[in-house]
Amino acid sequence: MSEYNVLIIEDEIPAQANLQRALKSFPELHIAGICSSVQGAVEWLQKSSNHADIIFMDVELSDGMCFDIFAQTSIQAKVIITTAYDSYAVKAFRVNSIDYLLKPIDPEQLQAAVERCRVLLRSEQEQPLDIHLLREALRGESTNYKRRFVIKFGDRLSIIDIEHVAYIYAEDKSTHLVTDENRRYILDASLDTVSEQLDPQRFFRISRNCTVCITAIGSLSKHPSNRLKVTLKPQPDFEVFVSRSRTSDFIAWLEGEN
Repeated sequence: MSEYNVLIIEDEIPAQANLQRALKSFPELHIAGICSSVQGAVEWLQKSSNHADIIFMDVELSDGMCFDIFAQTSIQAKVIITTAYDSYAVKAFRVNSIDYLLKPIDPEQLQAAVERCRVLLRSEQEQPLDIHLLREALRGESTNYKRRFVIKFGDRLSIIDIEHVAYIYAEDKSTHLVTDENRRYILDASLDTVSEQLDPQRFFRISRNCTVCITAIGSLSKHPSNRLKVTLKPQPDFEVFVSRSRTSDFIAWLEGEN
């Protein structure tokens, strides 16, 4: 079993102790350091003899916000944000954190977060992947994206320009298209097929069942399930979430980095 170094960044002594106690359930995790401030964390991370695979990071520290650490040093480790507040969710995902755990930390959610880190770390050890090179390669493959949908109703045809498409989702083995005016149509093709035809600058496949246009995104919020919830315009009659595995890429897409 591989051993992974853990850095705890937490300024409250009881919270440090609680987390150390909880992490004893994971014999493969070795606590390599504990810091209580932004400055202390930056100094620890910049010391060549130190190495962290996973970082548990509280948001509000004694001398600032944990996000200040990212501005001062490069972090390659998998980051799990731990906080008593749910108002920092989007910022947490923006710095590519793996998970966002609310205090008091639920043991099952901690288990799931650690397991996600382990899977990612094992994957990187087996086959490193340069995401930036992959994106460049995919960007160069094709620019011939779909410009309109032609939808048949009996002996009639409706033409929907791509600029009016808000989102497309799969439900009950059918693919549904929703326009910005809340008109709804059923497509003949699968969501997989349709999503591949759309311009990735405008559309993003946020989950297995839904692809959204950037203009249809109203707001983002952190759900109690530790997933990112998306409010769409027009509003569908179901809740929309970003898959955990796609959250980092989704935030990068929102910021125009894809």
